[in-house]
Amino acid sequence: MSDFSAFSLAGKRILVTGANTGIGQGIAVSVARAGGVVVAVGRSSMDETASKVDAAGGQFEPVHADLANPSAAVAILDRVWDESGPLDGLVNNAGIIRRADAVDLSEADWDDVLDVNLKTVFRLCQSFGRRVLAEGRQGRIVNIASVLSFQGGIRVASYTASKHGVLGITRLLACEWAAKRINVNAIAPGYVETNNTQALRADPDRSAAILSRIPAGRWGEPGDIGDAAVFLLAPASTYMHGAVVPVDGGWLAR
Repeated sequence: MSDFSAFSLAGKRILVTGANTGIGQGIAVSVARAGGVVVAVGRSSMDETASKVDAAGGQFEPVHADLANPSAAVAILDRVWDESGPLDGLVNNAGIIRRADAVDLSEADWDDVLDVNLKTVFRLCQSFGRRVLAEGRQGRIVNIASVLSFQGGIRVASYTASKHGVLGITRLLACEWAAKRINVNAIAPGYVETNNTQALRADPDRSAAILSRIPAGRWGEPGDIGDAAVFLLAPASTYMHGAVVPVDGGWLAR
């Protein structure tokens, strides 16, 4: 019989960005179910997430912040660490997307997406790593990549570039920190029912085309990603470094 304590987050404090909705909310609920304390960062109301975490029997600490400013994001992590205690895990989930033909994508849409999806992700990893290393602790980082870390996509140039970058940073940090007791891994979600995919799901032709390629025959749910995140935050994945786990209903296998 498996030792299910290997999948427990009991007593662990996990910071989850973009926890107010979608995948971040799913991750927060899964962390709570596994016994972890959820430190949830979001730019809008997190009452719904708080309610779901409470229903799952977990502890919830909301932190309101706009991660569009990478320096502010670092300040937030440091403040949380100093005021309410060390963090055991960091889940970089917050992200934005801008859709436009490549010839029309504005510089602002490039910069905005890269700042949130890549620069802030790296800066949070850097800040977390510094604190963990300085105190001789163990740490876990889970970065939310994408199937577009491997593919080009359509009309999402800045998003695709950012997610390729997230995968590269995950591997780089794993190489530097694996021997220092910090696990850095990533999840590559497929097409999940979130705000970011609302436009696709509202387009009957695009939605049908996407569903026809997913072997599982359905869009993903936030909890699908959340449970995978728990695995990468828990002792069960101790020997995993620089891995990217597709949670995509078989999309990349097609």
